Amino acid sequence: MLDTTKQSDPAPPQDEPRGCLFALSQPPLMIFLAVIGSLLLMASLHDLLLL
Repeated sequence: MLDTTKQSDPAPPQDEPRGCLFALSQPPLMIFLAVIGSLLLMASLHDLLLL
């Protein structure tokens, strides 16, 4: 017969899913986005002011 005295063991803690805010807090990604944003800003200012 099976031993059923140990059924209420606590489940192991699950890792919390990491979302978009965790990804945006990474320094390499923020540096990459800052470089791309500055290039877009320079291109748009060039189009608006110099052409």
